[in-house]
Amino acid sequence: MGLQEMSNDDAHHSLSKPSTIGSSVIPIINKLQDIFAPLGGTELSQIRLPQVAVIGSQSSGKSSVLEALVGRDFLPRGCGICTRRPLVLQLENRPVQSDSDDNREWGEFGHLPGKRFYDFSKIRREIQADTEKQAGFSKGVSDKQIRLKISSPNVLNITLVDLPGITKVPVGDQPSDIETRIRKMIMSYIKQETSIILAVSPANSDLATSDALQMAKEADPNGSRTIGVITKLDIMDKGTDARHFLLGKVIPLRLGYVGVVNRSQEDINKNRSIAEALAYEEQFFHDYPIYRGLSDRCGIPQLAKKLNEEFTAFMSQFKAIVFCTSPLCEMHTWGLLWLGIQRLVGAARKVWRIAPLCLSGAYKRGNRRA
Repeated sequence: MGLQEMSNDDAHHSLSKPSTIGSSVIPIINKLQDIFAPLGGTELSQIRLPQVAVIGSQSSGKSSVLEALVGRDFLPRGCGICTRRPLVLQLENRPVQSDSDDNREWGEFGHLPGKRFYDFSKIRREIQADTEKQAGFSKGVSDKQIRLKISSPNVLNITLVDLPGITKVPVGDQPSDIETRIRKMIMSYIKQETSIILAVSPANSDLATSDALQMAKEADPNGSRTIGVITKLDIMDKGTDARHFLLGKVIPLRLGYVGVVNRSQEDINKNRSIAEALAYEEQFFHDYPIYRGLSDRCGIPQLAKKLNEEFTAFMSQFKAIVFCTSPLCEMHTWGLLWLGIQRLVGAARKVWRIAPLCLSGAYKRGNRRA
């Protein structure tokens, strides 16, 4: 890209700077999500907590946006569908502690509690491995979540859900109803009133017919909880620009739009860093006069700022959920232990009832009298 490379810390200082807003509430939400996630099929698992659902068609630049917000390469890449399971990404802004913390960034998976990954290439491989474990080696999808917490001094306090890219035509051995499955999965997240929708659309396609914006409109007709992200602004056809979209004159959204410049596949293949990409993006918006008056709607730092502000404001609508359920954060260990004891006692009582019948030969699988 021909620009002087900056350090990751310098590049993401502006991204993490506003994260103190609402920072005391967001960790509570993350903890509650960890508690509710394993309780599938129970009433607690149906509680919907505030989060940002990230949607877009395949090759829309969704992964590049998420990696730019985190400041790390950690998502699977390749041809076709890469995100095949919902990835719940809990970003935790960890204050710098000079005495007891070396400030290293790390990730931890919900299915591997206590195991910290400091090498983000290993995080990518674990995402791929666990995806294949649940969804197979083909290009099929699964609605079972992967939960990943990333702790860093350089990220926002926010929960993002990366959903599979919208596709229309099955490829290879994908099921014939792959589009229906993915749309149903996406809709189950974005229809929830507790979800902000981050609708990602590439600028080098017809934005007026964007799949992400169309699905967002279906789930959020008033556009009151949708943020539009227009990617790949630097590869639009010559003589065209996205100004009218960024101003909300084509498809209005109350939360507005942000335009960004992605790393290309060539950039990724050549191992160009996210820090370099952010520098290139800044230079791009500086060089194009058409975007100079839209500085508050252009660039990854502005997207991070908008996400932080809107998510914090959005959470204030759901204080009752947070503060009525937050005692579970302290109680859940004892509660789960008590649940386990109750189940053990129930099983013991059943064994006690059927033991005499077993000994007498009166108890059979097909004729259970107990």
